[in-house]
Amino acid sequence: MQMAEDWKHALAPVADDLDAVQARIEARRAAGEAVLPAAPDVLRAFALPLAATRVVVLGQDPYPTPGHAIGLSFAVDSHVRPLPRSLGNIYAELRDDLGIAPPDHGDLSAWADQGVLLLNRVLTVAAGEAGSHRGLGWERITEAAVRAVAEHSANTGSPLVAILWGKDAQKARPLLASGEERGTTAVLASAHPSPLSARRGFFGSRPFSRADEFLRSRGAEPVDWTLPPSDPGGAVADTLF
Repeated sequence: MQMAEDWKHALAPVADDLDAVQARIEARRAAGEAVLPAAPDVLRAFALPLAATRVVVLGQDPYPTPGHAIGLSFAVDSHVRPLPRSLGNIYAELRDDLGIAPPDHGDLSAWADQGVLLLNRVLTVAAGEAGSHRGLGWERITEAAVRAVAEHSANTGSPLVAILWGKDAQKARPLLASGEERGTTAVLASAHPSPLSARRGFFGSRPFSRADEFLRSRGAEPVDWTLPPSDPGGAVADTLF
């Protein structure tokens, strides 16, 4: 998937690092490793302009189950059933926070289209091996990306909300300093939506309404967090949460 032009400019200082990590990934594919997501989706988070980014949701690495990862953090392909438990918990919080009924799928593309940057810290994974591509070089690329959106916010005054779920995502907070210092970036940090930690501070954290409140306070439009159903009238059963 094509990277937006302003993302190419923003990531130019790490272009050599990006080429190097992509070469490593392609070598692994050539050697028979099942790398997720599919090659055209690896850089999907950068398909929409950096300048359009209003919210960053920072994840860890793609889902390692074949057929799940689509290049957007926490999202899955629209046909995937059942949904990953982390995503189910996100939908439960969305329902409790804004009263939005969970959709019947896990494709979060509609959020991305509104300027929600769904970015993982590591952009690939070996099928069945969570965390297997940590340390291959993606972190340098995605750290540059987070820093770039914060600097854009600080330099232009455009409001930005960073949603950091879990300790791994929260390690990126220093990258947002330029926007935080100027009051253009709000950081919402809580526990991860994983079943292991969701009840330790994720549930009840109200990230969606708080993000919208900050955007409105800076004169920006809120995000429409409603996701269109893939099946008219369809909804995710509460038993998934």
